[in-house]
Amino acid sequence: PLCGKYCSFCGEKPALTDHSEYTINITTKSGETRKLEMSATMMRDENDQDFGVLASFKDVTALFHLSVRAKEVTAFGNIVGQNHKMLEVFQQVIDVAPYDYPVHIHGETGTGKELIAGAIHEESHRNGAPFVPINCGALPEGLIESELFGHVKGSFSGAVRDKKGRFELAQGGTIFLDEVADLPKQVQVKLLRFLQQGVLEKVGSEGSITVDARVISATNKDLKKEVEKNNFREDLFYRLNVIPIYIPPLRERKNDIPLLVKHFLRQIEDRYKKSTITVSDDAMSIMMDHSWPGNVREVENVVQFATIKCRQNTIRPEDLPMELYHSADIKTKRGPLKRLETGSVQEAIRKAGGNKAKAARVLGVGRATLYRFLNENMDMIPPDD
Repeated sequence: PLCGKYCSFCGEKPALTDHSEYTINITTKSGETRKLEMSATMMRDENDQDFGVLASFKDVTALFHLSVRAKEVTAFGNIVGQNHKMLEVFQQVIDVAPYDYPVHIHGETGTGKELIAGAIHEESHRNGAPFVPINCGALPEGLIESELFGHVKGSFSGAVRDKKGRFELAQGGTIFLDEVADLPKQVQVKLLRFLQQGVLEKVGSEGSITVDARVISATNKDLKKEVEKNNFREDLFYRLNVIPIYIPPLRERKNDIPLLVKHFLRQIEDRYKKSTITVSDDAMSIMMDHSWPGNVREVENVVQFATIKCRQNTIRPEDLPMELYHSADIKTKRGPLKRLETGSVQEAIRKAGGNKAKAARVLGVGRATLYRFLNENMDMIPPDD
């Protein structure tokens, strides 16, 4: 088949139960190799029985070549992705890096906003100067102004000496304002002035200083809605949002999950001098089914957890955190689970010679669904070898 027997609907490889995305290679009549992103969705009738697969294709060859180029640059070393949405982000990084325009990155927690900001800095002419990140939501309101802009000796209790702020420390380089939506209104005013004039005032100082630093901001909130709620200045929003970059959540690019898992496994192997760690098809299938609300950061945590629990250097479903078993959507996953009966499952496994993937196809359910059933009925059905 066109998928190369990679998808869960016709092969043995890990994939989603009801919807899967894969990157595949094809050769045209002229002998040219093209890279396609295939999206496959299981079709079910009103009785929840499988009757076919709907597949669509997107040519991502050009974006893939960009990804290869990106991976040759150190700054992209920790940004993993082959999904076309992430390749488009890579394209934006390379496009905007040569310019000093403000960039605003929007994405959920754990999607890698700071990594993207760092990549822009490393690809720019400022890469020899500091990259200074600061989480605007992690500092008390009374300290954030001093932390960003600095203060002079005696400006407040405890100010025993002059202090440079993060903007000064980023001189010639880039300052990254994470969770910028959490800035207090009075600090927003000073940030706006810096973006307009390139000058700032230290706390307690009557004079201004000029600082040359590119501003990259980020938030997991919708800044437009924050403007509507009068929590964020509209004029500052337009100053920051000159170049918007959106990082998609992992649930929108699930074909990146195997790449991310492999990436984090290699990091663990290198750091702790471990032998090669593999992931069983059943474990990968469960990970592909998970919605990953914590995004890439959650994948890293799960891989770290599983490598501690696993034996013989193979991660199996029982090595994964328990919540992964229960993360599937109720409508699409619990229905098939309720249909299963112990007798029919035992018979399907017997006919499949113990192969769970084949048994799942015999039963007309996804592999992750079957494994959840087995996990919940371990007293009735012994695990296969």
